[in-house]
Amino acid sequence: MDTSDFRNGLHIYLDGQVFTIIEFQHVKPGKGGAFVRTKLKNLRTGGVVDKTFRAGERVDQAFLSKKPMQYLYRSGDELTLMDLDTYEQTPFPASVFGDGIRFLKEEMQVLVLDVDGEVIGVELPNSVELEVIETDPSFRGDTVSGSSKPATVETGAKINVPFHINVGDLIRIDTRSGEYLERVKK
Repeated sequence: MDTSDFRNGLHIYLDGQVFTIIEFQHVKPGKGGAFVRTKLKNLRTGGVVDKTFRAGERVDQAFLSKKPMQYLYRSGDELTLMDLDTYEQTPFPASVFGDGIRFLKEEMQVLVLDVDGEVIGVELPNSVELEVIETDPSFRGDTVSGSSKPATVETGAKINVPFHINVGDLIRIDTRSGEYLERVKK
């Protein structure tokens, strides 16, 4: 495939690694040849790089399969997932979960990313609902907009929440950015 086929979310091989196109932009300067600016995420390391391609340059497309599995438990540096079709349990190293591991809760469904028979990552749902187990108490009058306080959720992750959030509240968190989204009614 060439650069005219680029779209967000497309998986490509580059330097022997699998990357996902986060964003791209076709540029046609006044003089010289056209080119495509891209922002690519390495699926193995999670790092983001900027890369410029000449217009019409060819790249190899990576075919990625996503398999739904359920997280069961953690044993040392390995996390065990269960295939939802066969009920087969498979251990995975914690490194394939990336930064999202801090929001992983038992019995949560995840997508295992597989390229050419090799697991290169695990994708969590875009948001999760977790209970706040530790935060500073709220005081009447703490309503400064845009302000936040640190809180610890049931998985041990620490995030910033608005002042009106208390211990025991159920909150929705964006697993991609680690940011508070909203309070959820129980």
